[in-house]
Amino acid sequence: MQTGANAQPVVPLAIGRLIRLGKPRVVTLIVFTALIGMFLAVPGLPPAAGVLFGAVGIALVASSAAALNCLVEHKLDAKMARTRGRPLPRGDVSPLQALAFAAVLGAAGLLVLASGTNALTSWLTLATFLGYALVYTILLKPRTPQNIVIGGASGAMPPVLGWTAVTGEISPDALLLFLIIFAWTPPHFWALALYRRNEYAKAGVPMLPVTHGERFTRLHILLYTILLSAISMLPFASGLSGRIYLISAVALDCMFLFYALELYVDCSDWLARRTFRYSIVYLSFLFTALLVDHYWRLG
Repeated sequence: MQTGANAQPVVPLAIGRLIRLGKPRVVTLIVFTALIGMFLAVPGLPPAAGVLFGAVGIALVASSAAALNCLVEHKLDAKMARTRGRPLPRGDVSPLQALAFAAVLGAAGLLVLASGTNALTSWLTLATFLGYALVYTILLKPRTPQNIVIGGASGAMPPVLGWTAVTGEISPDALLLFLIIFAWTPPHFWALALYRRNEYAKAGVPMLPVTHGERFTRLHILLYTILLSAISMLPFASGLSGRIYLISAVALDCMFLFYALELYVDCSDWLARRTFRYSIVYLSFLFTALLVDHYWRLG
């Protein structure tokens, strides 16, 4: 409905549509890696309050950052088949509603973290929010093909946030978890960018396949996958994990390297899509192996 000739249409509020702004599937993976950080941080079970408040607070702030990302990029999203079905491009949610939603979630999440965990986790989560919602979304993504590499630092923070939520400090082992996700991010997103390159080009987003071509991107997916494989061995080398993790990591790395090498030799949209999907499986299983190994050794 409209209130006057020049008034903007009022979009009815729908909770389900607002929730979609928060990218719940992405947030699920974020919270999962944060929870792994919590359970690895202590020899037994972490304190229930730290787990509960940490998980809820991180989920709320992550959803807020995702909603703000959708708000900033809603005109860009309308140009791409992958994102034009999101609530803002479809007109299911108004920009003002999206901004209010992001603000409420962000404030609530930081309040939960400050009251239920510790100041370090609150400040680190705020820095992560700013890194993703502002530095990556506004500064990096529209300007440089290295947006994923630099901006990946924010995406790699959840296990560190989980670690600090139950310990109040950052340890070298927490940084190993950060390094794994940081190295995983480029091949994960560049595989997506390969089979969505025409959409990114049409939208004017300087993703690596658009600015440097497919072959250059495929080479860097392979190189980063090799780097990731090496980094994934560090938890075993440092003593954070044992043989169950080592065996699992080697198997997962071999499969990722197989996809990356095959993609480099003979690229296709189908294979790039398979590589992207496997990268999600890889990270989920790798962190699951860390958790299983942790409690297996304690038992």
